[in-house]
Amino acid sequence: MGYTITQYKKIGKGRVEICLDKSTTFWLYTSEARQFSLEEDMELPEEQYRQILYDIIGKRAIKRAMHLLEQQERTEHQLREKLMQNAYPAEAVEAAISYVKSYHYLDDMRYARTFIQFHQEERSRKRLEMDLLRRGVPKDIIVKSIEEEFSSDEKKQIRRLLEKKHFSPDLADQKEIRKMYGFLMRRGFKSSDIASVMRTGYTDGYD
Repeated sequence: MGYTITQYKKIGKGRVEICLDKSTTFWLYTSEARQFSLEEDMELPEEQYRQILYDIIGKRAIKRAMHLLEQQERTEHQLREKLMQNAYPAEAVEAAISYVKSYHYLDDMRYARTFIQFHQEERSRKRLEMDLLRRGVPKDIIVKSIEEEFSSDEKKQIRRLLEKKHFSPDLADQKEIRKMYGFLMRRGFKSSDIASVMRTGYTDGYD
């Protein structure tokens, strides 16, 4: 069993893009491609592909994953997307993910807890959940992290936002109140908390 090289294209910086059977795509340096005598329309044996995958591409994917995590902490989903964008085959991506997870360089629970600790003073519980979901953190990890880490007073957050926008429920007309109510709902605050603060005024409740 083997593969057919259906595309062999120079892409600059001494690299070539190779496509197998019009599906699996990866990059090699020209010198590496020459080492295996690769060219378009040739048959690539399974054993040779595995050698390229593990000895060259796989090691490069791990180095790339480490570099990306050194730049900033990422979720597993974000790291996987970045590696896929760099044309690493799925097998190499999964191997790199497994490697960095085994050394705890990648940890979605740690990411979620840190994110909540850092942002909870200006974001609602619901907004934090949505932000983490967009970053690819699994729902069960988000729920557990919020339960353990979230301690912010959402009514105080609402008051701060109203104060920041110089908004006073007592002076605003119904149109302005509805507009602000919608803004706060989009930020993930509960309607009961918004209504409570709107009734009492945004200065009420401060120490």
